[in-house]
Amino acid sequence: MWASATASSWRCVRWPNSVSDQTMAPALYAASVPVFKRYLVNLGGMLHVAQAYAVRVGQDPEPWLQQRLAPDMLPLVTQVEIAANFSLRAAFPLAGKPVAPFGEFLPSFTGLHQRLTYACGQLDSLSPSDFDADPARAIEDQAGQATVRLVPTEFLYLYALPNFFFHASMAYAILRAAGVPLGKGDFDGMHRYTAA
Repeated sequence: MWASATASSWRCVRWPNSVSDQTMAPALYAASVPVFKRYLVNLGGMLHVAQAYAVRVGQDPEPWLQQRLAPDMLPLVTQVEIAANFSLRAAFPLAGKPVAPFGEFLPSFTGLHQRLTYACGQLDSLSPSDFDADPARAIEDQAGQATVRLVPTEFLYLYALPNFFFHASMAYAILRAAGVPLGKGDFDGMHRYTAA
């Protein structure tokens, strides 16, 4: 049943009011840290494919970093930065910890690879036991010009994962629009198709 969550959003799912700490912590960890790491690695792989493709066709790939899907959308470099940084903005509060510093990296392919590696390293510092914090606590984050305040399950499943995948998907789409030969398998590391 659809129920209004706020004046500007709708929800069709009711999350449990109470979840035991024993089931909550492993579930939140398993649905966040390994997922973020996998797709950050895949995002780095897509950047490598783009760089190799540029060499093959005799193009400089650096201008692609400023490409956008639409004039009012963020460019590739920013989409990748947000995906990397958001993995930390999501996982650390879920673990009841302050968000790790994002680090400073050049807005280049090399800098993006370093940023992705750094984010994965920060995520590696978290363990399932870190996610034992109170399951009823509220996690607050800035969503554009809005402030979201959600319990951990809603924060992860309704906000953090969709936001992370939005930016990772935009990076994929920008590279595809630039002509880079990527497929779904490059994005998720699972799909395989026979070449036509």
